[in-house]
Amino acid sequence: MAVIKIKNMMVTEQGLALDTICHFLEEHSQLWEKQVPHRDSSVQKLLKFLSLDPTQATDKAFLFHLYGLFLRECPNVEQVQWHLASLLELSHQHSSQREGIALAVGLASTKHLEAVWALLEHLGRTKFLRSVTVSPDSQDEILKSSFLSATILLTRSLREEYGSQKYKFTQIPELIQCLLGILQKEPNFLNTYLRQKVILVIVGLSNLRPRLKPLLKSQVLQTCLHSVYKLPSTEALRSGSPSLEPAPDVTVLYKKTIRALDLLLHNFISENPSMDEICFLLQHTETWLNSDQRHERCRAVQSIFLLLQYVVDSLKLAKEAVPSMLGHQIGLLTLLWRDKDESTQEHSHHCVSLLMQLLSQQKGKLVESTQLSKTRHLEAIKSGHLEGKLYHMVQVFRDNLTVAQHTQLILTLVRNLGSCNYLRSDLAAQLLLMICEEHSCRKEQVAEILQDLFQQLPKIHSLSVQQTINKVTKALGIQHTQEVVEVVLSLCHPSDRWILLLWKALATNYRLPRDVITLLYVKLKLRPPRRLLQATYRARLVSLTALGTIYELLYTPEYRGTVRWAFAGILLGLLTELYYLLEVGLVQGISDYQEDNLASKPLEPCRTCLEALKGLFWTNQYWEVFADMKLIQGWELFGHLETFPKGVTLLARAMVHYDCEVKAVLGQAHISLKSTEERDNIVGICIITEFLNSPDVSQYVSLKAMDNCLNMGLSNHNQTVRAMSLKGLGSTLIHPKKVTVLRSKLMELLDKFVQPEIKDPVGLMEIMGHLLHHLGVQGTGTVSFDIAQHLLNLFTDERAKVREYAIFLFGDVIHYGGKKLRQSLKSLAFQAAVPLLFHMADPCPEVAMKAKFTFLRCAILLKWEFRKELFGKLAWGQGLGAANDIFVYMIESNLGNYQQLLSQALMYLDSPHKTLKLAAMKFIGGLLQDYFNDLCFYLTKDDVIILKNYLEALSHDTDSRTRKFYLNYWDDVVELSHYVMR
Repeated sequence: MAVIKIKNMMVTEQGLALDTICHFLEEHSQLWEKQVPHRDSSVQKLLKFLSLDPTQATDKAFLFHLYGLFLRECPNVEQVQWHLASLLELSHQHSSQREGIALAVGLASTKHLEAVWALLEHLGRTKFLRSVTVSPDSQDEILKSSFLSATILLTRSLREEYGSQKYKFTQIPELIQCLLGILQKEPNFLNTYLRQKVILVIVGLSNLRPRLKPLLKSQVLQTCLHSVYKLPSTEALRSGSPSLEPAPDVTVLYKKTIRALDLLLHNFISENPSMDEICFLLQHTETWLNSDQRHERCRAVQSIFLLLQYVVDSLKLAKEAVPSMLGHQIGLLTLLWRDKDESTQEHSHHCVSLLMQLLSQQKGKLVESTQLSKTRHLEAIKSGHLEGKLYHMVQVFRDNLTVAQHTQLILTLVRNLGSCNYLRSDLAAQLLLMICEEHSCRKEQVAEILQDLFQQLPKIHSLSVQQTINKVTKALGIQHTQEVVEVVLSLCHPSDRWILLLWKALATNYRLPRDVITLLYVKLKLRPPRRLLQATYRARLVSLTALGTIYELLYTPEYRGTVRWAFAGILLGLLTELYYLLEVGLVQGISDYQEDNLASKPLEPCRTCLEALKGLFWTNQYWEVFADMKLIQGWELFGHLETFPKGVTLLARAMVHYDCEVKAVLGQAHISLKSTEERDNIVGICIITEFLNSPDVSQYVSLKAMDNCLNMGLSNHNQTVRAMSLKGLGSTLIHPKKVTVLRSKLMELLDKFVQPEIKDPVGLMEIMGHLLHHLGVQGTGTVSFDIAQHLLNLFTDERAKVREYAIFLFGDVIHYGGKKLRQSLKSLAFQAAVPLLFHMADPCPEVAMKAKFTFLRCAILLKWEFRKELFGKLAWGQGLGAANDIFVYMIESNLGNYQQLLSQALMYLDSPHKTLKLAAMKFIGGLLQDYFNDLCFYLTKDDVIILKNYLEALSHDTDSRTRKFYLNYWDDVVELSHYVMR
């Protein structure tokens, strides 16, 4: 009845009525109570006119309702706008007054939507936004409540009004930003329904046109999820929330707040029912799925479950969307299957099943597919074993996910391997292994998987996870060997410690190491010509990466047997690679010989190749070959193209000397000689020619085949190849009749050699050395003993060049003498040991170096103990420590032979060279000091008398060091004479 009368009133009458109510409300807004103590006569008259009870003039709620009715029915927009502004200027201090204002605004909005919207926009942009940031807390709370109440009623009115669909409310983002500001400032506990109301208002606003843009929607999700999920656990909420009167039930409050959040998610997916939207929503929950807090993970996964259940039950998704990131989100949910919280476990299981069901629906498959039925059945059985569930789910993933989704799933597992949460990292490793072992990984996935796996390796500290990763790498290697090798090669510098873990993992399979080495050998031979080698391309040169990797694997125990298997191929590959690097000018660092400091930084390519060549022999128990080359400075020959063939020749000679893989290397050399590459031909012919001196070469290849091979080399366009082929054709193996001639010539030279006066002993020894080398395969007969005996006498020659050649040739003679004279030559080698030890201190550096070389050959022939350690001291040892170690190795290998050792040393006390004399004194002093008891037992009285005579002679020496030696050890010799029994 009252509404009809309001409608029939004139505009001026409506205006007077509005002024009356407004004046009354303004006058009493600061004295607000449910009932006011007096009555306003003008208001009472208005109520009588409207046939209403005049006593209701004391009810302010009723007056707000009446005010709203007048505003709704007033046709004058300007008048409505003025009164709305006045209404919103009223005090917002009391909740009942805020509710009254919101009621009046809501009623007005049903007819004057644009005016109300404009007013709220102005309020949100001016007074409210300013108050959020600068107002005191009390004023802030009042304004927030008023704004929220008005927005709720406005939104409700707009949602119910059919005609509102034609409007586009451009200020929705600003209103939502205001609401998000309220939410962000909420304390981290629950004592009001504010959170719930804000989220519900946002839900209502998001349904209006235009729809929220993705950026704003993302802000809404981030803020709302953080505001709710970050709340303390429900137990903490009950015990920790501030007490307010009246205080709502926290449990009810929490459930309603969570429900509001779920409605927000449901609303967003209803607006855009697609798999893309699901991914978008799930993306904002990832932080909480990965949270360290149990209750946060639980809340997130429960929301996802309710969202997905809603989609399955109520919506039909668009078919075209197949977002790859869905695989990532499935991976995150799967990793919660072993969460400490049982609720989280259960909901995560359901979430994965629902997602797979939605994927099946998208593809047009039956929802209850066989595999999904099995999976659900497994999930229904609480006592079911997790491994069985994982196994079946791996099959479901393989059959239902796209390659991109499957890749993202795997990458998610990989990125969680280093998680601080052991349950998560262990489950990630277990699931990853199942996927790889079930042949679920395709070739195109290998690169991304290994790249991410490599990035995670430094973060993984669990031994069991590391072991699982090894199995994963092995499984990938077995299925996609070439792809795995290529990817691992591309990841980083071969010397990186983490990349070696992947190579080691591949070696855990009996077959894979051979495939790996074979592929590396193939990569090593990918050598573009120099004209194509631009500066930027060199860094990406595949052969250099393969080279660096081979170098590292030489020192990796897991590959030792495989390297031995591929020894010949690797050797030829490294030799030709080194020649190639010299050809193209990549020679930086080739002469930086600091073999004891190789790990300080990555080596340059040429140096890496040379060190790999050395390492090939050192790590495969062919250290004698390495030692030979080291002590004759043969490795340095590989640093220049001009001396490279000689380096290969000396290396091959040492290999023959120590019977190092002759058969296999000979086969590879034959292949190299047939190659179209000149560098292969050079390396091949140098090896073949030198191997002709091996006593076993005829067992490995027929003379006819060898003859054909060498004749083929004669037609080669390279001069070195032709010359070496001709040399090979002149060998005693090809022409056995030459043996008699060469032996005869050697005897003739020996006759000249033993003459008192020789014009050119150096030249004569050089020729004899060549003859010995050519006769090596046939043996030199007894003449070698005579030569060695005479060479021994030349060790003390006053001419340095003669000493140098005599010592070096002695080392060759004791090798080429053959098996029949080995025992006799051993006797000479023992006689030479002490002189050679002293000549390591020879004033001539060349003599000293040759003495080390021949000393080691004698030690090897005599089969001393600690031969490898002895070489280490000879090659790299410095100072008194190294000299003492060499002395100990020698004496310990010749215990009981003190008489002979001492007699050889005494002879050098008369040496004109002070360094040799000093070396003899140190040797004798060492025997007296360290082996005194043994000397007492093994020496005779005659031996001691000779020793005393030599020392007495030194007492008159003018050299201070000599007299000091006499004074230090004379008493020891006297004491020794008392103890000697014989």
